[in-house]
Order: sequence, then structure tokens, then C-alpha cells
Amino acid sequence: MMINDKLANALNDQVTAEIHASLLYLQLSYALDDLGLVGMRDWMRAQHEEELEHAEAFSQHLLDRDITPQIKAIESPQVSVKTAEDAFAAALEHERKVSAMIRNLENIREEVRDLDSRPLLDQFLAEQIEEESTVSEILDRLKIAGESGSGILHIDAELGDRK
Repeated sequence: MMINDKLANALNDQVTAEIHASLLYLQLSYALDDLGLVGMRDWMRAQHEEELEHAEAFSQHLLDRDITPQIKAIESPQVSVKTAEDAFAAALEHERKVSAMIRNLENIREEVRDLDSRPLLDQFLAEQIEEESTVSEILDRLKIAGESGSGILHIDAELGDRK
């Protein structure tokens, strides 16, 4: 099943972006572990795994359409984390970037009139709304907790219970 070259290239870029997102979450998990926030560490590691699943979904779509995915150069994630708030602010910034990329993919899909990619992109458009909302809510709660150790530890324990 043929796919427009412009869309195929953009989908390949998305595969790379999802792998980069996975590495960002892994790096954030290391920083949170270093801060002793193991619940938040585990939450970030779950995000790391989820981003790899996203890369696989985009890759499989390309494979199903007779295109071999090509992972492009990936820069190591550069984040400065001194607090849990720093980590979740970095995560939110990155999720907003990924959301913009998904919206751009949808624009390209519409431009080239590729109906076969619509279900995949619809799924990820909805996913990104959820991702941004979740990370934003956690960040808001961390801001409310401020420097309260007990508040941060409460949020840490709650995030560690993620299924």
C-alpha cells in the first residue's frame, strides 16, 4: 500500500522523536532517582516505556505500508533537574513539542489526502491531549506543594502507584 513520500518522511521523523522522548523520560527518571523520589522515578520509567510503544506504533504503520522505518540521529537529552518541579516542567515542555509534531503530521496527512493514516493520527491526537493534561496536573500539584517535603513525598508515593 503506497504512501506519499512527504508523509512517510514525517512519520519517520515521528519515530525518531518518540525514541528521543523515551530517552528524555529515562534521563528524567535518573534525575528523580538521584533526588530520592522513587515513585516519580518509576512514573518516568513507565513514560519511557510508553514512548517506545509509540515509536513502535508509528514504525508498524510504515512497515504495513511497505516502508522501512529509518531512525535518524538522536541527540542525548539535555535537562537540568534540581527538583521534581524541574523534571515535570521539562516533561511538559517536551509533550507540547510532540503535540505540535502530531498536529503537523495530521496537516500533512490532510494535504496529501491519506485516509489510511487517519486512525493512527486520531489516536495520537487524543493521546497527546491526555499526556499534556496529566503532566500539567502533576506540575500544578508540585507547585502547590512548594518546598513542603511531606507534600512532595505524598505526590511521589501516589505516582509510584501508577499501573
